[in-house]
Amino acid sequence: MDVEWRIIEALLPTERGRKSRLVHDNRRYLNGMLHVLRVGCPWRDMGERYGKWSSVYMRSRRWAEQGVWDAVLENPRRTGADG
Repeated sequence: MDVEWRIIEALLPTERGRKSRLVHDNRRYLNGMLHVLRVGCPWRDMGERYGKWSSVYMRSRRWAEQGVWDAVLENPRRTGADG
């Protein structure tokens, strides 16, 4: 899973928290997003281990608006990493 993460991590935008400090939890938030998709639960029920549900949801929306999901899904086709 770390190999896949290194590929995906490079495609994710750098997030900034309050006072312009870098937020280094893209992997945890991504896991929360994937959990919601996998089990089909509401965002509010995703579990605290992934962070605040509202923060995970907002990041997911921001990534969708910025085309991040398109880049992540397209990347394996460009690199030949899809099998």
